Amino acid sequence: MKNLETKENADYKFVRIVDALTTLNQKVNLIGVVTETSIPKQSRGTDYCCTLKIVDESHSSPGMSVNFFAEILEMLPNVASAGDIIQLSRVVIKNHRSGINALFDKKFSSFALYEGKDGSNFVPYQTSSNFNAKKENQKFVARLKNWKIDQPETASSDFLSLKEVKQGKHFNLICKILHISEVTEGEWMLFVWDGTDAPPVDVHTKLEEELENPIPLQLEASALSRDILCTFPSVGTVLRITAGKCNGMLGLPILKAGTWVQFRNISFEICFGLWCGILMPKTRLSNLPNDDNLVLQCQRAYDERVQNELGRMPLSCFPWPSYVTDTDYQQVPFVTLMHVLSYREVTAKFRCVVRVLTTLPGHPRDFRAPCGTFRLRVTLEDPTARLHAYLYAEDGVKFFGGDTVPSIDTMIKMHNALLGVEEETDHSNAKPRNPPWVQCCLKSYYVDKNDIWGSRRFRIFGTTLIG
Repeated sequence: MKNLETKENADYKFVRIVDALTTLNQKVNLIGVVTETSIPKQSRGTDYCCTLKIVDESHSSPGMSVNFFAEILEMLPNVASAGDIIQLSRVVIKNHRSGINALFDKKFSSFALYEGKDGSNFVPYQTSSNFNAKKENQKFVARLKNWKIDQPETASSDFLSLKEVKQGKHFNLICKILHISEVTEGEWMLFVWDGTDAPPVDVHTKLEEELENPIPLQLEASALSRDILCTFPSVGTVLRITAGKCNGMLGLPILKAGTWVQFRNISFEICFGLWCGILMPKTRLSNLPNDDNLVLQCQRAYDERVQNELGRMPLSCFPWPSYVTDTDYQQVPFVTLMHVLSYREVTAKFRCVVRVLTTLPGHPRDFRAPCGTFRLRVTLEDPTARLHAYLYAEDGVKFFGGDTVPSIDTMIKMHNALLGVEEETDHSNAKPRNPPWVQCCLKSYYVDKNDIWGSRRFRIFGTTLIG
């Protein structure tokens, strides 16, 4: 076996990963570059556990997995960034059903984590309690740092953007964590973003069920506070990622809001017409520095998008929304629903490109009160958010054609076109619908002067449904 050792201390030696693979059931010292980590979770016993994958010059692909167990979560390695270096002492090489890996035993193993990018920093940023630092370790850390610099960047083709997600398949995703929230006791949700728009989803709900089972505005039980929404970018989908109870301590300490992460083996599902990411048992992740090439690619594409006046339109509606509606104020640029929700003033006017998912009431014959006044609520969606908006009185008259109220048959036809109902079906048909992208003008207002933000509402105005 070929060992890497120093003349100063021949008894202290690191085993190359390729050689460690042949030392089953023996204790060895390893040093390697961390390429990915699992999400910490509770083991079948009382410990917490996670898995790191490491590589070195001798074994750059696929690398060796190292399994860690600790009594408390904070004692697990918290890798700051992919490419950082870990030193491992007295880990045991085991043959597991998933292959040969190293086992970190909390009783006698130790570790130290070093920054991988800073070539002059040899002080570990995290160590286990029993780690014994040796000056000669610098030689091996420096050697791995130099070797890592010469390695090619990860191919961006290995990762999808949110605009490319598909249901029921596993993908690799690079995204920024915007927020982490415990949505129910022991269940956490990540809110992530990459500057692109997730594709629109067909609507499967029946219109007449909106009163009893309204389509939700978000996946979490209660809406995020406005303070949180104001920290979100106004352009691009904010994807919800759920972990479930198996990863109940998600985010403490490995995931942090504001960091870029690459996920491997994440699944995508559709829930209530919204895209949702699912962390799987085999999901692995790597924290990325802000100057990583893949991060810079995402940021550059986003910057180019928002510099274009039409960049606020959904990516899937180019070159222009459908002509189902028309609006006043054509000179006003489009904004997103996230911009509307997070706007700094309570009352304001906006012009948006949206899809109309539902109306309440669900049939045009019920849109007017006995006195003849229009009164209905619509659920609007764009890639950034959903919200309820109201059509009332003269705004409803304008929406449905102006001074002359159309016949019920004409209104049904207009309503079907707005909601993506096929002509040969009626409003209650359960076939999936694909509402078109349409323009509308929105204005925000409040109904309680003592709680202006809490009573904030939205109303459609200056918009006409074209028959």
